[in-house]
Amino acid sequence: MNWIDRSIAAVSPRWGYKRLAWRNGMSVFDGGDRGRLNQGWNPSASPNEQKKQAERSLIRARAQDLENNSDVTGGILQAFERNVTGTGIMLQSKITHELKSNVNGELNQQIEKMWKEYCNPENIDITATQSLEDIAEMIIRRYVVDGGIFIIKVYVANSEFPFKLQIRSVDELSTLVTPGEGKRIIEGIELDEYNKPVAYHFKKADEYFLHPTESIRILAKDVIYLFKKTSPQQVREVSQLVTALPRIKDVNQFIEAISIKERVLACMAVFIKKDTPQGGLGRGARGSDAAPINYSGVSLSPGMIGELNPGDEVQTVIPSGQASNSKEFIATLVRMISAGLGLSYEAVSRDLSQVNYSSARQGLIEDRKLYKKMQKMLIDRVLRPVYLEFLESMYLSKKLDLPGYSQEKSKYTAHVWVPPGSTWIDPKKEADANKIALESNQDTLARICAERGEDWRDVITQRAAELNLIKELIGEEEKGGTKIEKDDDDGESTDDAA
Repeated sequence: MNWIDRSIAAVSPRWGYKRLAWRNGMSVFDGGDRGRLNQGWNPSASPNEQKKQAERSLIRARAQDLENNSDVTGGILQAFERNVTGTGIMLQSKITHELKSNVNGELNQQIEKMWKEYCNPENIDITATQSLEDIAEMIIRRYVVDGGIFIIKVYVANSEFPFKLQIRSVDELSTLVTPGEGKRIIEGIELDEYNKPVAYHFKKADEYFLHPTESIRILAKDVIYLFKKTSPQQVREVSQLVTALPRIKDVNQFIEAISIKERVLACMAVFIKKDTPQGGLGRGARGSDAAPINYSGVSLSPGMIGELNPGDEVQTVIPSGQASNSKEFIATLVRMISAGLGLSYEAVSRDLSQVNYSSARQGLIEDRKLYKKMQKMLIDRVLRPVYLEFLESMYLSKKLDLPGYSQEKSKYTAHVWVPPGSTWIDPKKEADANKIALESNQDTLARICAERGEDWRDVITQRAAELNLIKELIGEEEKGGTKIEKDDDDGESTDDAA
């Protein structure tokens, strides 16, 4: 009620109530109704980034806690790691043969060989502990759990590969840095007038400790900040698990409650009840002045024998229905969690008991759309800039001979990324479908091979080499005058000399 309604209600509660009811009934949208059904639903109308700022750290801490203690969260992360990065995303240099330095593709092979060596832990990681495949897997995990991650470009001296990567978590961003000298700093990120990042302020590290009050400023050109921006005003990341956190917590608590109940029911215990106090006669007998038994902190254990105070009884409360509907309830929660993340129930739970070929294939198609989207994000925002920086460093350190690189960079930087391949449920049906699609010009060999994680040129080259080898072997047999006949009825083969 506003002040007019309250004034009218003070004189005539009936007319005040009617006035409020009529005004609520005239609302255009149900979502904008302020009536009884939406009472208590009053979100803040302040800018979205300000609201996220107060809860971002708490959400990230809760997501990290579930990462360590939840089976459902483990299933989600493994689904992304297994299908997005898989066995690694392969680089293929695509420098054209027009360049004199790329005779028969030798330059492409040299770059790919050098890149493969660079991806080893001792060459790419500043800590020499992770390969590029390990780093990519960790990037996806931190992107899902924390909402973002930092990849810092670092150069070192006296190394065969001077360009290296330093991975920093979003927890290391210093949020206590205050703006000064006309600078706009929001939660550790220095911005210009267009909200474009200029620099990042990280907490200063001293051995194994971070000092929140001291920071290190790193220019934005040396930082790759991977996060998902969902609104124009957004500056910082938000965990991708934010909508699923309450449901994941519900699953953990429900399973824990069921586990405790079943453990209690499995306990075999005996309690001795005494209706009247025993006298003080006899060895070890409790007298009338003995202190009563205290039950606080007492728990059940298998095979225990307990004694009760006189007049006390043991009464248990056994909730009904939990054992019968626990499977359906947990499955419903997991379906809600999976839907909120864009995954199928089967991808998270690994439960394939309720699917057939059609439903499983449809689920895989939708899941792969999400995986391919994340693969493209990883390639465009992380792998591509890292590869270009690597190529630049190899040219400047004269490890690669690239004539005219400064004037014709685009010709030398041409490349493609081949994500890990995947197979379908029924390979024969997929092979028949691909054959029909190719013969009817509805699909291309390039796209079919890309879905399997292969390059169509390599497939054709390898297949041609195999066919040529088969022809050579058949020709040698014919020249030798040996003819191989079919097996006779006894299963024995006969060779006749010409």
